[in-house]
Amino acid sequence: MSRSPAAGRARAAGFALAMAGAVGFSGKAIVAKLMYRHGVDALTVLGLRMLLALPCFLLMAWWAGRGRPALSRPDCLRIVLLGFSGYYLASYLDFLGLQHISASLERLILYLNPTLVLLLGFLLLGRKVQPRQLLAMGLSYAGVLLVFGHELQARGLAAAEGSSIGLGALLVFGSALSYAVYLVASGELVQRLGSLRLVGLASTVACGFAIAHFLAGKLGGGPWAGLAGLPAPVWGLAVVNSLFCTVAPVLMVMMAVERLGPATAAHTGMVGPLSTLLLGLLLLDEALNPWIGAGTLLVLGGVALLARSPRPAPTPPAD
Repeated sequence: MSRSPAAGRARAAGFALAMAGAVGFSGKAIVAKLMYRHGVDALTVLGLRMLLALPCFLLMAWWAGRGRPALSRPDCLRIVLLGFSGYYLASYLDFLGLQHISASLERLILYLNPTLVLLLGFLLLGRKVQPRQLLAMGLSYAGVLLVFGHELQARGLAAAEGSSIGLGALLVFGSALSYAVYLVASGELVQRLGSLRLVGLASTVACGFAIAHFLAGKLGGGPWAGLAGLPAPVWGLAVVNSLFCTVAPVLMVMMAVERLGPATAAHTGMVGPLSTLLLGLLLLDEALNPWIGAGTLLVLGGVALLARSPRPAPTPPAD
C-alpha cells in the first residue's frame, strides 16, 4: 500500500529532524573542546550549559504537564534520581573525559550506550541476549578499542599521555554507563508521564545539581565574579552548547520519534559519530585516518545490528 503524500512528508521531516538532532548532540563535544582552549574547566562548561538551558527545560516540563495529574512523591523521587544519573552525572563525566581524549573517540565510546543497556537488561532484568546482539557488541567494542589504540600510538605511547587517555576513556565510559542506567530505569515512568515531560523534569533536576556543583566548586574564588570575568567567546560557545547542542536536539529527536518510531530514529541518529569526525577535522584539526575510519565503521555496524535485533536499541544518548 502506497503512503499518502502527507505521510511521506511527515516521514521525510522525521528523518531530517533525527539527523539534525544527532548532529546537534555530537556538536557538544566540539563546543566543549573549543571552550577548553580559553582556559575553563569541565565544571564551568557544565555549569554554563545547564544555567542557560534551565529556562527552556522548565518551559518544556510545564508545557508537557498541562492538564496532567500532579506527580506523586515516589515519582518525584524517581525523577530526582533519573535526573542525577541521566543528565547531571553523565554530562559531568563526559566533559571531564573530553579534557583527555579526542572528540571522535568520545563520541564512539558514547555510542556503546545501546550495548550497555543490553547488558544491564541481562544483569538486572534477566533479559536474554541473542547471538546477533553479542556480535553487535563485539563489533562496537572492537571499533572503540581500535581508535583507542590509535590515540595511544599517535601520542607516542608516553606513560603520562597513555595514562591521560586511559583516564579520559574511562570517564566517558562512565558517562555512557550512567546514561544507560537512566534509560533502563526510566522505562515504566516514561510510559506514564510521556517522554517530553520526563525529559523536561529530569533535565531541570540535572540543571539544579549542576548549578549547585558549580557554586560549591567555585566558592573560594567567588562563582559569580568568575562568570563575569569569562571571555566573550566562552559565553558565545556556552549559548551554542546549551541551545543548539542540548535543548534543540532534545526537541528534534522527540519529534522524530513521533514520526518514525524509536528504532528508526535511533538508526538515523548514527550520523552522530560521522558528524563528530567531520566537525573535529574542520574545527579542532583532529586527525582523520584509516584507523579512525575503520573504528567508526565497526561501531556504527554494531549499533545498526542492534537496531535490527528483536529488542531495538533506544535512541542514542541525549548527552
